Amino acid sequence: MINSEENTRGLASLRVPCTGRLVSTGDDTEPYRLVDADGGVVEPVAVFLRELSAAGRSAATLRSYGMDLLRWWRFLRAVNVVWDRASRLEARDFSCWIQQTVKQRRLVSGRSDAGSGNVSVAGAPNPVTGKPVLGDRYAPATVAHSETVLRGFYDFHRDAGTGPILNPFPLDLSRKSRRAHAHHNPMDGWARERVGRYRPKVPQRIPRAIPDQLFNELFAALPSNRDRALVAFWISTGVRASELLGTRQCDIDPGQQLITVVRKGSRAVQQVAASADAFVWLRLYQEELHGQIPRGRIQPVWWTLRRPRRPLNYHAAHQMFERANAVLGSDWTLHDLRHSAAARMARDPQLTLSDVQLVMGHAHLSTTEIYLTPNRGEVIAGVLAHHARAAEQREKPVPPPPAPGYDPQALSVLFGRTL
Repeated sequence: MINSEENTRGLASLRVPCTGRLVSTGDDTEPYRLVDADGGVVEPVAVFLRELSAAGRSAATLRSYGMDLLRWWRFLRAVNVVWDRASRLEARDFSCWIQQTVKQRRLVSGRSDAGSGNVSVAGAPNPVTGKPVLGDRYAPATVAHSETVLRGFYDFHRDAGTGPILNPFPLDLSRKSRRAHAHHNPMDGWARERVGRYRPKVPQRIPRAIPDQLFNELFAALPSNRDRALVAFWISTGVRASELLGTRQCDIDPGQQLITVVRKGSRAVQQVAASADAFVWLRLYQEELHGQIPRGRIQPVWWTLRRPRRPLNYHAAHQMFERANAVLGSDWTLHDLRHSAAARMARDPQLTLSDVQLVMGHAHLSTTEIYLTPNRGEVIAGVLAHHARAAEQREKPVPPPPAPGYDPQALSVLFGRTL
């Protein structure tokens, strides 16, 4: 029984070793592989990832799923339980542990800082961006994603006959008697439903756009034409960072001011419009690369600045943006550029919300509607202006009432003011 005292596990003193790792193979058919502490491939995870790859999931999705399964495998090793013998007791304890523990990181010396006890909580907001400083604990969204992945993993092996009959990560009891969105009105938004019993509540975050003045300062801190071209395309098109980095020479159309990207989720090929400034910076960058990269229509557009030239990946672009943040003392992210582009388009009265939805590649209009929410700075400025108007109204002298026997309407016409 889960509620029995003998099954209570001391999570506060539990040491989860940082063993095993997720290995990038470079193979498109099997991009990532989970290996255990002995270096052997974890076959149940390998079969599950191959199933996801066959379903058309991207390599980034496989990596995200693999990291969730790696944390689960480390936890099972710490509690000495085999994966196919795990019960809801282990699932419950894992859900408690991942919400309380420190993020598992491997240090340069090879020692892990997980479970060291040095926990830093979220601190004061960044003075430039206003974002709260993240602590060392896993975010609620990460915990919720982990619960979803593990439930899908055990559902897959249960259907295949290779796992336990009872899923250790069950659905919520309130969801078992009905089907989700069975009578959904297409005119209404899509409600978020808590599907897992051990799934935490995830607060809804308002997208944070970069104000124009701060964006100008950030753009001025970029050191190269390549970086300026990248940021100009991100802020004008609203495409995701990985979508822009995957463009080829044949995907650029300066004459029509269009670029062609492959959408991350649907894998659809879509043309999006970019600003003229972005193509100017791109042309300057291409002149610098003349004769230094292979020629061809299918060659990548973006390359590293250091030689030998290699195609630019997401991690290198992220480090480029971090260096610009370090100059200003800010903590903007590449995804904030996408939020900023969507917010700018949503504020334009000449663009409909459906237009913005198509440009951003959102599946549902309710996702695009969140960009209509005013940001923190606009709300604070509006409330302060409200207080100023209220104070001015209180300080304004009130005229005395007219003497008895005089018509107030006639006096207002005579003196030109309302009595």
